[in-house]
Amino acid sequence: MPEYTYKATDPTGRIRKGTIEAANLDDLELRLDRLELMLISHKELRAGKREGRLYFRRGASRKEIILFCFHMEQLIRAGVPILKGLSDFRDGVESARLKEVAVSLVEDVESGKTLSDAMTSHPRIFDPIFVQLILMGERTGQLETIFQNLAESLKWEDELLAQAKKVMIYPSVVGLAVLSLVFFMMIFLVPQLMEFITGMGETPPLHTRALIATSDFIVAWWPVLLAVPVGGFFVVQFAVRVSKGARREVDRLKLRVWLFGPLMRKITLVRFANAFALMYQAGITVLECLRISEGLTTNLVVREALQQARELVAEGKEISSSFAQVRLFPPLVLSMLQVGESTGGLDRSMRNVSYFFDREVKETIGKLEAVIEPFLTVVLGGMMGWVILSVLGPIYDLISKM
Repeated sequence: MPEYTYKATDPTGRIRKGTIEAANLDDLELRLDRLELMLISHKELRAGKREGRLYFRRGASRKEIILFCFHMEQLIRAGVPILKGLSDFRDGVESARLKEVAVSLVEDVESGKTLSDAMTSHPRIFDPIFVQLILMGERTGQLETIFQNLAESLKWEDELLAQAKKVMIYPSVVGLAVLSLVFFMMIFLVPQLMEFITGMGETPPLHTRALIATSDFIVAWWPVLLAVPVGGFFVVQFAVRVSKGARREVDRLKLRVWLFGPLMRKITLVRFANAFALMYQAGITVLECLRISEGLTTNLVVREALQQARELVAEGKEISSSFAQVRLFPPLVLSMLQVGESTGGLDRSMRNVSYFFDREVKETIGKLEAVIEPFLTVVLGGMMGWVILSVLGPIYDLISKM
């Protein structure tokens, strides 16, 4: 179906811009009318541009998807038909992007598609795990339970990732501030102070000479010092895009980097275990659970490990021994999986694995928060102390000799 960019006005007179799929101009106006928008201008995207726009198209936030799941779960549990529930959600949702998706879902369901089939047209909103769970809910008649489980899982994941982002963003911001301060002092402040100190005619102490040498080096080479990290970043990004081997090595380094590597690994594994438990409990086969779970992470090392484990399971090996062979989980978790296989409660075992890693992640985040702030404080205090001592020390010595 063609895709159009449009400019329209909403009931308050505000200009709205976006992209939407429509069969023709009449269909475009009809779809915008359902969004309570009046078309001003439009342009059909060519195939090449459409693919580029799809890659950068904004998706819905996790909180918006949680709201959608909660809405559908409550209405279906109350006996409201799916189409009526979607229509109510379309009329009540405030997000323009989610309203557009709701309009598309209503039209597809009205045309005879199932809800899961309709969701496949919006991969940036509903990932394969989401769609497969909805499909199993439709087959088993437990759609309200599936929506409830999805809402709980998404809320838990949103809280987990929010904590992880907090512990990663804080040191990045503070570290950037510290580097900016160091560059400012070394390029602008220290040279002016050193002119005064060297003009006193006394031989400065060793730490002052070290500060002068550091300042001279940064003043002379600051373009290179800034260009090398930026250039290195773009070189690595290019290598990752063109070479699978380079991407594998970079992803392996991400899992090993000090402090944050183990945290990223645990977050990936806890998301995998939780998603696997949800899918297996819904009736999806083990191999299909493993196949779909491979898309949970962009880390090539973890994805290849999951793929290798799936291939071993397909050959007839047990899940626990397959994961042991690819060294994805620690021994305690492998023991949980082995018990789950022997008792027939693999979904419970995966939930235990999820709980295990969830606790590990929260403990790791707590430790990082306790370590990072004093570490950065010490670094910043050390820099300031070095500058102050190097500047005031010679002045104090000169005054004491007078």
